[in-house]
Amino acid sequence: MAREFKIGNKVVTQDSPSYVIAEIGHNHQGDLEKCKALFKAAAEVGADAVKLQKRDNRALFTEEMYNSPYNSENAYAPTYGAHREFLEFGRDEYLELKKYAEELGVLFFSTAFDHPSADFLEDIDISGYKIASGDLTNTPLLKYVASFGKPMIVSTGGGTMADAQRAYDAIMPINQNLCIMQCTSGYPPEHEELNLKVIETYFNAFPDIVIGFSSHDSGVAMPIVGYMFGARVFEKHFTLNRAWKGTDQAFSLEPPGLKKVVRDLERTRIAIGDGVKRCFESEKKPLFKMAKKLVANRDLPAGHVLTAEDITFKVPNDGVPPYYFEDFLGKTINAAVKKDGDLTFELVGETAPVDLAKS
Repeated sequence: MAREFKIGNKVVTQDSPSYVIAEIGHNHQGDLEKCKALFKAAAEVGADAVKLQKRDNRALFTEEMYNSPYNSENAYAPTYGAHREFLEFGRDEYLELKKYAEELGVLFFSTAFDHPSADFLEDIDISGYKIASGDLTNTPLLKYVASFGKPMIVSTGGGTMADAQRAYDAIMPINQNLCIMQCTSGYPPEHEELNLKVIETYFNAFPDIVIGFSSHDSGVAMPIVGYMFGARVFEKHFTLNRAWKGTDQAFSLEPPGLKKVVRDLERTRIAIGDGVKRCFESEKKPLFKMAKKLVANRDLPAGHVLTAEDITFKVPNDGVPPYYFEDFLGKTINAAVKKDGDLTFELVGETAPVDLAKS
């Protein structure tokens, strides 16, 4: 069965262009217009999708955690629950953002952090669902979201292979439109913790789904490495200003960075080629001035028997290649040749090999 992930109007395969998600999360700072500006910028640099995070904070956090003091420099309120509530968009905002994304031609979806948030998103007919790394082991939520029949992307930060396998086994009997993402839940993680070869592990373990990479590092190069290990869906945190207030801003990409990711993933796809070594038309002119041919090392009379001292290798590349050097040793030439003159098979009374035939 060919790997295939259908999301919006696109089908992601191993041969298709990569699918790039601009993870906005709460980088919008609770500001609808700022969020729309992020959507617009992501669309302009070539992202396929923009993603938010939806939490029903009362359902998600214990009362003690909801009411706990939050003294971070990134806090928008004195308690953690109030801070989270400040950053949440409601139904009207989500519907407006959904419409705006459609106008921009970029897909809009969201992470569902709990059952009520999944219901909220389903009620507005969201295009797909992300499951955060923290819910990799939340089998009830995985099965519940799978039952909606929408595209599902599941991150696996902090998990084990057993956790990823369990999630796969829970979802696939219900919904086969699944992408599992390698992810490291550091913000940002050290490079030695990215463990990109897990992408290859997933690729081999789950042969019927597309594999992705949620890249929490702050650079632009790692998605390319992920591509080479088999990933085709990529997620990068996105902002308009890394100096903005917020826990995710500093390791998010600004528009020029995300544009490079989109560009370089596509360059990688087309640069891989088909594995057949060949000479391209564009190489012929440079090689004419670099590669060599067999020529006479000195003036040679007709009837001369060629020795190694009679032959040398010079540019331009419009004659017999040097790999035929030994074929000429001991052969008698049937005409005189001046120094630097071409040594040809006709000169020694033989038919030119096929690879020297003129097209």
